[in-house]
Amino acid sequence: MPKRARILILLLIVMAGGVLAGMYWLKKPVASAANPLTLYGNIDLRQVNLAFNDAARIEHIVVQVGDAVVPGQVIATLDARRYAAALAAAKAQLAANQAVLDKLIHGSRPEDIERLRALVAADQADLTNAESTYRRIANLATQKMASAQDRDVARATRDAARARLQADEASLKLAIIGTRVEDIHQAQAAVDAARAQVQTAQINLDDTTLKAPSVGIVRNRIVEPGDMASPAQPIITLALTDPIWARVYLSEPDLGWVQEGMPATIISDSFPGKTFKGWVGYISPTAEFTPKTVETTTVRTDLVYQARVYACNPNHELRLGMPVTVQITRSAKPIARGETPCAPPNPAR
Repeated sequence: MPKRARILILLLIVMAGGVLAGMYWLKKPVASAANPLTLYGNIDLRQVNLAFNDAARIEHIVVQVGDAVVPGQVIATLDARRYAAALAAAKAQLAANQAVLDKLIHGSRPEDIERLRALVAADQADLTNAESTYRRIANLATQKMASAQDRDVARATRDAARARLQADEASLKLAIIGTRVEDIHQAQAAVDAARAQVQTAQINLDDTTLKAPSVGIVRNRIVEPGDMASPAQPIITLALTDPIWARVYLSEPDLGWVQEGMPATIISDSFPGKTFKGWVGYISPTAEFTPKTVETTTVRTDLVYQARVYACNPNHELRLGMPVTVQITRSAKPIARGETPCAPPNPAR
């Protein structure tokens, strides 16, 4: 083939490639503020496995699979007899310790002080009598008219009367002075410890009732009444329906068009012609490879950024795992933090 022909063929090939490339770029949609961004993903939500905080036999489970629950609603109960008895014992111990503290704070009663005064007076009279008896017997012993044993007995009786008087005088003095501050502090500490035991027993008793932590739907009953519960054994699997979001993925070229707070529209094949309001609530700070379950117009091995588009789902129509299409207007302004496009609940419902 002549050299000129080869050059002509090469030029024709280059021109054909340029024409094809031009046609491709002309047909390819141009990213602009007027073109909505379309993303694909699945509905996601949080789940929680509810369990009791103590071990006991399950008495009642009052919800069924599919039931909607609200915060604070009772889900299940344990046999609470042991915990009720422990609470009663703790309250009794608190009452006893409080009585001791009150006694120390109030000090001796006037009647107790008067009784001690009378006891001291009687001791003084006994000592006077014992002293006289001892002197008389001692004189008789000197005159050989009483034995040495009688004298020793009289002396011991006198000494015992003197010691008894000293002891009762000390008791009277303590009663007048009042309780030591250290004893009051010790009694107060005992009361505080008993009060803490009451609080612990009350918490344990309250924990025998399992309540819903948030709005949700019961997905599974793992155990049944009569089974033994433990902190490591979930009782109910609860799907938290607020918030609910579409998990989508942004390609790197689209990342600059999307901001957190931008309003979005969510479309599901399950509800033709119906749209759900939403807003971009989260954009991942790190890239990842496109998951295999995500259908996009780009190559699967491209790096993308996960995003959460929160959805308004007042009638619980969007469900976990449901495939959805998300459309975001590139020129839309983000809503204020803490606000949502969802309509407020109807108070009449």
